Amino acid sequence: MKKIAALIFILAIAGIGIYFWPNIRGALFAFLPPSADITEQIPETGKEPPPGTNNTDFPLRLPPGFDISIFAKDIPGARDIAFGPDGALWVSQTSEGKIARIAMQDGRAGERKTVYTNLNRPHGITFDYREPQVLYIATAGELLRVDTAKAQAPARVIQLPSGGNHNYYSLRFGPDGRLYISMGSTCNVCVEQDKRRATIYSLNPDGSDFKEFARGLRNAPFFTWSYVDGRMWATEMGRDLLGDDTPPDEINIIEQGKNYGWPICYGKNIHDTDFDKNTYIRNPCMEPFETPSFVDLPAHSAPLGLGFIPEEGWPEEYWYDLLVAYHGSWNRTTPTGYKVVRIKLDAKGNFEGIEDFISGWLTPDGALGRPVGILIQPGGTMYISDDSAGVIYKVVRTVLTE
Repeated sequence: MKKIAALIFILAIAGIGIYFWPNIRGALFAFLPPSADITEQIPETGKEPPPGTNNTDFPLRLPPGFDISIFAKDIPGARDIAFGPDGALWVSQTSEGKIARIAMQDGRAGERKTVYTNLNRPHGITFDYREPQVLYIATAGELLRVDTAKAQAPARVIQLPSGGNHNYYSLRFGPDGRLYISMGSTCNVCVEQDKRRATIYSLNPDGSDFKEFARGLRNAPFFTWSYVDGRMWATEMGRDLLGDDTPPDEINIIEQGKNYGWPICYGKNIHDTDFDKNTYIRNPCMEPFETPSFVDLPAHSAPLGLGFIPEEGWPEEYWYDLLVAYHGSWNRTTPTGYKVVRIKLDAKGNFEGIEDFISGWLTPDGALGRPVGILIQPGGTMYISDDSAGVIYKVVRTVLTE
């Protein structure tokens, strides 16, 4: 009897391995440490390149007229980034349970200090523009508020759902003065028991009027608003285990009250019949019942941070465009992503194409890092966090001709 049980166990493990292997054999690049120390290959901000290198030797490739440097290093788990009222750069270190503050000195990183610790997967951070010293932090379980000008611990505003997957919640103030929180699904694909998951909610800064804004978003890890038309744009990660190229990851334009399809629809309103076996009188994946993606991205790219390029200090050809960080695949035969791309848009927000803006993190030997958050500023400057390499990059425009 024991031999039969052992045989059944072995066959079950083998069956699971055969099922999952096509989807996970490219996973090592995502889970192993960086294949090399990128801080030894990219110069620190304001310093000369490492000995024996020059701009053409750097592993990261950018368009002509832009340079990249290491603004800050030794920041493991660096995710969301935001500027505080004193000009310092604040960073959530999600895997470390910390919030760090990096002082700014003549465009370089100054003193780095861990300000808050022992937090439960802190991810989204944002300052209240009406009370600039007040910081909000989204953790895996609660929304916190703290006056950074005072020596105090963050206090709970409201409780948030916890547990399951995708509990790196993002947080931003909207143009209407309300706080918006994106809360991913607990699973790859399922019917959620907690209606707050796979949604974006909004609330007043004091925690009141917490209500659903949009749903059907499997994992919308970052969002922002267009300065052209004021609409909310979000990245979204598609489900796993449907192969290397299905379903697409997405860029969505988020509107109040709309359903973006998950778990039964993906991309341009494609029905996920692998999961949803129900029979319908009408197609369940069609407008106005479900909202299609605005832009389909390569499957498993894992789009995270995004930001619109402003006019001031940036080349005119980049105006209105969107930069998106591809964190990189873990469940694909051949790894993909590990770069920052440019979503080309016209002055009215119409999609015109995608091209690489920064590439080179993915090498034949592994991944040098995984870009996460993007913070774009006027004047041709942007910052990018990297939770794998534990650094913050600074990108500057070097050619100021129009």
